[in-house]
Amino acid sequence: MSGTLSAGPRASAGGGQWLPRLAWAALIYNLLVILWGAVVRMTGAGAGCGDHWPLCNGAVVPQSPTVHTLIEFSHRLTSGASGLLAIGLVAVAFRQTPRGHPARFGALLSLGLIILEGLVGGVQVLLGLTADSTDPARGFVQGIHLANTFALLAALLLTLLWARGEPRLRLRGQGRVGWLSALGLGLTLLLGMAGAVTALGDLLFAPAPGTPLDTVRRDFSATAGLIENLRVIHPLLAVFSSVYLAWLGVWLERLRPGQEVRRWTRVVWGLLGAQMVVGFANVALKAPEWMQLTHLLLACLLWLALVMLVYRALTGLGVQRPTQATFRGEPV
Repeated sequence: MSGTLSAGPRASAGGGQWLPRLAWAALIYNLLVILWGAVVRMTGAGAGCGDHWPLCNGAVVPQSPTVHTLIEFSHRLTSGASGLLAIGLVAVAFRQTPRGHPARFGALLSLGLIILEGLVGGVQVLLGLTADSTDPARGFVQGIHLANTFALLAALLLTLLWARGEPRLRLRGQGRVGWLSALGLGLTLLLGMAGAVTALGDLLFAPAPGTPLDTVRRDFSATAGLIENLRVIHPLLAVFSSVYLAWLGVWLERLRPGQEVRRWTRVVWGLLGAQMVVGFANVALKAPEWMQLTHLLLACLLWLALVMLVYRALTGLGVQRPTQATFRGEPV
């Protein structure tokens, strides 16, 4: 993708404001759906609808539901609503922006990722990789689910930015900024996937009494499974990734100096510090549910902040904003 954006909904009046507002709503709503999905996992309600998908216990509306059925069914309803919201986002984007506008691409990408999110969840249910299942495949699917979730959040954020009239991404000619940023995003994505496996391990295999070292010893005992073996990767990767992201902020400020890059570097640093504190507390407190939710929320916010930092760095090279923006083909 190259060039600059020639649409300026921020400056438009009336209906043109609906697109950024709807993009904001979709981003916040999906963040809440993600957290509710974690509640489903932590309560063991993933099998609340049995091995049926998209039906729940073989019915559209479950009869005489248990608590676990209500939790799982509500998650499916809220996930379905996110799909409807994405369809609305696509419709508004195509109605209010001209052909070739990047917001159209962002909205379509978001819809596709939401559909994929639902399919991955369906695979988990149909294969029985829910509730108390310790199948190693569950850890793999959980990691894929998290990666898709992060991609969805990034797509929604970019849609919001483009709906507000921000410039397109230019990937060519970025040099060191490009590959350093790509490595940072890749590391953070891998860290999130490892975190999903660790959270699953904490659910299925409660941390051992005593110190964290006791848990590590048990995770590598002769009777330990693959999910237990992988639990130690996340904290190790967290330390390495945090150092790299902190260093990345310094380099991006040098290579692409500017107020926005400096601002988002500070935000990333702040969230990194908060994540490290919460991560250590999570280990020390034996991974209570409320702490896991806090950890997940901060992980999502850190990912979004990093995407913003990279976006500002990549669009900070020779991007010229048009003096006369156009929206729906008309001057504004």
